[in-house]
Amino acid sequence: MSVDTSRRIVLLRHAKADWSDEADHERPLAERGRKDAPAVGRKLAATGIAFDLALCSTAVRTRETWKLAVQALPERPRTVYEERLYEASLGELIALLNETPDEVRDLVVIGHNPGMHALADALAGESEGDVLPRMNRSGFPTSAFAVLTFSGDWKTLEHGAGRLVEFWTPHE
Repeated sequence: MSVDTSRRIVLLRHAKADWSDEADHERPLAERGRKDAPAVGRKLAATGIAFDLALCSTAVRTRETWKLAVQALPERPRTVYEERLYEASLGELIALLNETPDEVRDLVVIGHNPGMHALADALAGESEGDVLPRMNRSGFPTSAFAVLTFSGDWKTLEHGAGRLVEFWTPHE
């Protein structure tokens, strides 16, 4: 693919998790999370983005979020459950995105905060309208997602290379 290939990244924070006695990685969705995740799927479907690949953290709450959200999509993308998404630093997240195969044009990442917010903020060299300030005011709550675009190869994706075009949360 040429260096001008237009790509989209959707960064999705998992839905609301239950605060149980489980280890953090094993915490399931709370009732609100089980209600919000299908709404996220419907909103993702409404974007019209046909995802080529989904990278999902191995944590129970992210897997449950994706299982409920993906049902609303017209086509289920190939999904890779990626251990490195759990508790990943900003640098680790960018390095992971840099490994994305070049045939992938549209990617969804289902992960955690503070990583999803930090990644969206770091990649957004530009934004449309008030999208960036609105995202930063919200703190990237559960079930929120950001849509970024960039041109080029995945291996060249770096700070400021993207344009934040949409930010959505179910409770605005």
